[in-house]
Amino acid sequence: MADAAIRKDLPAGNGSAAGKRGTIAMVAGEASGDLLASLMMGGLQARLAEAGETVDYAGIGGKRMMAQGFTSRWPMETLSVNGYVEVLGSLREILATRRAVRDWLLAEPPLCFIGVDAPDFNFGLEVPLRRAGIPVVHFVSPSIWAWRGGRIRTIARAVDHILCLFPFEPEIYAKAGIPATYVGHPLADVIPMVPDVAGARAALKLPPGHRVVAVLPGSRQSEVRNLGATFFAAMARMQRMDPKLAFVLPAASAPLRAIVEELHHQHPELCLTIVDGKSHQAMEAADVVLLASGTATLEAALYKKPMVISYKVPWLTAQIMKRQGYLPYVGLPNILSGRFVVPELLQDDATPEALARETLLQLNDEGNTAFLYEHFTRMHETLKCNTAQLAADVVVDLMRSRGTV
Repeated sequence: MADAAIRKDLPAGNGSAAGKRGTIAMVAGEASGDLLASLMMGGLQARLAEAGETVDYAGIGGKRMMAQGFTSRWPMETLSVNGYVEVLGSLREILATRRAVRDWLLAEPPLCFIGVDAPDFNFGLEVPLRRAGIPVVHFVSPSIWAWRGGRIRTIARAVDHILCLFPFEPEIYAKAGIPATYVGHPLADVIPMVPDVAGARAALKLPPGHRVVAVLPGSRQSEVRNLGATFFAAMARMQRMDPKLAFVLPAASAPLRAIVEELHHQHPELCLTIVDGKSHQAMEAADVVLLASGTATLEAALYKKPMVISYKVPWLTAQIMKRQGYLPYVGLPNILSGRFVVPELLQDDATPEALARETLLQLNDEGNTAFLYEHFTRMHETLKCNTAQLAADVVVDLMRSRGTV
């Protein structure tokens, strides 16, 4: 096993600023990972400050991590590609980046390496780091219970500890002999238990007297290109059926805003507000959410919203994913519920007509809205665990057991 090669004398402070113990290296690959990592950094900073310790944080991250003092040595956007087919165009750059990160960390061993989601990138990085004796934590268990279960063998080689967002996951890892801890979901700590709908609508300057549909076609360019035109056509149908609807669409970046603004030009009749970021406010303001499958579906559930989940990927990617999948649903609210509580329209089923119909059904079914509010409140309570502190405790305890802090 890799543990046999672990050395106990990793240098503290290698390559770090004077007066600091060293560097905690982190890699996050997309907007959701950037958010999770930034929240974890807050917990780490608080835990280490209690002991009078300060460290640097560096690697690959986004604007939320950098706002916490993180140094991103490579652009996170390089990793923000998903899907088997879609990644091919960026594969050379992604592999070159991983080699560069690996070489940097092997030359200047950090106190600990934390891979934040991005499993395909991070596990390939974590294996050689762990073999070299660097303590490795992976934050966010990949969905091995939903698809690609064979990855658990790679995880056993890659990590010293895995942090799980959902309560049923540690048992799966225990059976494979992998240390794992349920830490809850950090978004459950920061999203309010009772959403402030009026406050969010006022902050976004949404038109009064309208019911609001939040539309989130994804945080990656490939997602928005695959889903954007379909979502806009669905919005146009809904607008014709109900002129008193207002739409709000958060754009995660300037390139994404350019894409959605071009689509808006093709549908000038829409009562649409496009905002930079602010996806949480958009969901909080909404009566219903139409969105791409991913972390945003859990965020919508934590805001207690009825929703319609959709996704489109190239045909070959869809076939590969279908063959490796184990569950009949892809949305996190349905996975955590163990049944369909919100509709999913994927691939060929994701037509403008079907998306518009299902979104309006979700919007107009008051009984279903009340049921989902209660159901998602219970889900929120289960996932709310002070995740940042629990995750920081695991990381700091591992570093101390290995003598790096």
